[in-house]
Amino acid sequence: MTDTEKSSKKKKMVNITINLPEIYDENIKKLIGMKICASRSEAIRTALRDFLHNEYKNLKLLGFFRETS
Repeated sequence: MTDTEKSSKKKKMVNITINLPEIYDENIKKLIGMKICASRSEAIRTALRDFLHNEYKNLKLLGFFRETS
């Protein structure tokens, strides 16, 4: 597989800017120091993915999404 083929299969990332309370950043830095996360970006992606996964389940339970037959 060529590098071009590999890069075309990677999911595209977008840059966003967010403001966080200092305590969040301090705790993310602790997670990085403990080698739980590799970077701030990874920590935030993981937290957001988990949040969206849980919210999707909750919204589905509340009937926001209908099952297709």
